[in-house]
Amino acid sequence: MHQSDQDIRNRLLIARLPAMPQILIKLIEHLQADDAGMPELAALIAKDAGMTSKILTVANSSAYHRNTRAVNLEQSLVSLGTDMIKTLVISESVFQTFNSFPHSGSTDLRSFWKNSLTTAVLARDIARQMDYPHVEEAYLAGLLHNVGRLALLATAPKEYAYNFMARDDEDLCVVEQRTLQITHSEAGAWLIERWHLDSFLADSVLYHHEPIARLESAHPLIRIVRLAHLLGCHGEEEAQALDDAAQLCGLDGGALEQVARTAERQVEKSAAHLGIDLAGADDIATPPAYAPPPPVDPVQQRLSEEVRNIMLVSEMGQTFARQHGETGLLESVTRSARILFDFDTTVVLLENPTGHALVGTAGGEQQQRLAEFSIPLGKPGLVAQSANERKLAYLGRNDAGLSLAEEQLFRILGTDSLVCLPLVANQRCLGVIIGGAPSWQMPHFQKRERFLQSFGTQAAVALETAMSERGHAKRQIAHVAEEYREASRRVVHEVNNPLSIIKNYLSVLDSKLARREPVVGEMSILNEEIDRVGQLINGLADLQPTETSRVTDVARVVDDVLRLFRATDFVPASVQILVRMQEQPAEIDGDADMLKQILVNLVKNAVEALPNGGRIEIANRGYVNRERRLYLELVVSDSGPGLSQEVLANLFSVVRSSKDGANHGLGLSIVHGLVKKMQGQITCRSGNTGTAFEILLPARGSTSQVAGVNARAMDSV
Repeated sequence: MHQSDQDIRNRLLIARLPAMPQILIKLIEHLQADDAGMPELAALIAKDAGMTSKILTVANSSAYHRNTRAVNLEQSLVSLGTDMIKTLVISESVFQTFNSFPHSGSTDLRSFWKNSLTTAVLARDIARQMDYPHVEEAYLAGLLHNVGRLALLATAPKEYAYNFMARDDEDLCVVEQRTLQITHSEAGAWLIERWHLDSFLADSVLYHHEPIARLESAHPLIRIVRLAHLLGCHGEEEAQALDDAAQLCGLDGGALEQVARTAERQVEKSAAHLGIDLAGADDIATPPAYAPPPPVDPVQQRLSEEVRNIMLVSEMGQTFARQHGETGLLESVTRSARILFDFDTTVVLLENPTGHALVGTAGGEQQQRLAEFSIPLGKPGLVAQSANERKLAYLGRNDAGLSLAEEQLFRILGTDSLVCLPLVANQRCLGVIIGGAPSWQMPHFQKRERFLQSFGTQAAVALETAMSERGHAKRQIAHVAEEYREASRRVVHEVNNPLSIIKNYLSVLDSKLARREPVVGEMSILNEEIDRVGQLINGLADLQPTETSRVTDVARVVDDVLRLFRATDFVPASVQILVRMQEQPAEIDGDADMLKQILVNLVKNAVEALPNGGRIEIANRGYVNRERRLYLELVVSDSGPGLSQEVLANLFSVVRSSKDGANHGLGLSIVHGLVKKMQGQITCRSGNTGTAFEILLPARGSTSQVAGVNARAMDSV
């Protein structure tokens, strides 16, 4: 199918063309039922308020009503009669539909209305003369015979505006076919089929310009509409066609004259009932159809080709972007190049990691033979020159200057000529596309150089992205490896704490056992610390542990930590540990083991900060509201000399420590990370009188409390 042909039909599909009213579809079903009478017709009309109003208006007009009292719907139907009712329903439905077409409100449709009404009345009277059983169907076909002109005006207003007012003859169909690749007869038939009306209605519209000789054996409705069209708008040149059409319908000249004579009065009457103003319709000019001359400007043709090429290349770029991995991309590039440029065979050579040669790729054609193929970029050769200069090149088998590798490439591809297209992205040549083709096609490729270069650019950009993603994947793997190394260092650091406690408790255990004292409490602590070592080691398998929603009693965790330190020799006698807990329950949303790990690190650091003795205090300072969330404030402070400005500035980062061991300097960074996992906050105050770590931990139920506050706030807005 021609591209422009496809275009106008696509435009018809997406145009906002109106649907046929349901009452008309139901009426057609009613007309096809042999036993349908007035009660069924009345029930159908009563369902449509607009149609009921139209019927009542006509029935109460001076033409049908003489009394002063208004008549109801049932009386109106009786006074109008079945034939008039059917005519009104059909006419009103069709004209409601016509008025819904785009651009119909801004166009003078008087001539169009009169032509449609005239053809409808003529078709109905011709059907009666022929004893055609479905006269209302003939009337409807006449009304719709030119609906395709409205469809074309709605779809292509600029192209069709002039010809919408043109004379409705065979010349118009020729011009429509030339300019839009579809006639109004075809468009009208297509629309009626889309409305799911009877198929002979569509056929009568489709063939209402058909040569009379072809209609000899056509369905009666087709012949009726063809004759009505000729009778309504014929000129002297169509007199013979009119006579031939009348003979096909079995009518003589006298019968036609009678039909034509009564039609004008009936059209005026119908227009009055429908509220259509036809005044001056005959004065509207109907010029012959006009088709602008086809463009012969070579610049315009070249521009059209360039636009088409841009669209193709853009589509190729999207196709390349959807590929996964370099192999899939290279296969897509070679396949697309072969289709777009009609290459006999296509391969891709990419620059090797050192940038010294072009090597065969794993994708594309001839990949087995090209797997170890290489063209040096630092030696003479036409392919190498094309890549180095980033210019398109055309190679013949007998060209002077071919290197041995290039002669080998000709043999591998089995072709007379090659097109060498560099893949250039950001001024860097990533490789070349080699397309094989017969020599006689080379001038054709030279005319399409810009298209070739655009294609090469799209392929190069996609290839560069794929290579970047491959590098990104390598970096991600390296990043994960580094995370595991860092995590292992943290685990080793943290494991040292419970191991130190276990070691100290083992010495205490030995002493108590020697004195035959009970060791139940010490054994319980040893079991807890051994379990904690296991949890820390297991945590290495998950770099991002899942958050828990446990409730923890802070006072109990503080007691456990103090019991660990006080029962061993880790805390010197010169260091005093004080605890200040409030009487009311102090519960947080968080994991007890994490809190224990935080406090162990902080107390251990505080002890190490007091080599000459001093005081350590763990205090619960109560609840704090921070950014509409409730926290419990826990403070671990010491009376040491304080931290230097440099240490304080990098407090929660991994730093080089003066302590022995590879994993020292991690303690406070681990504390910071654990507090963050518990959705808390930690700050440090330090001076000459000591150092204090202030920890805010989410109070129990703080999340739901904040949600409730937010909900109440929203309700009050």
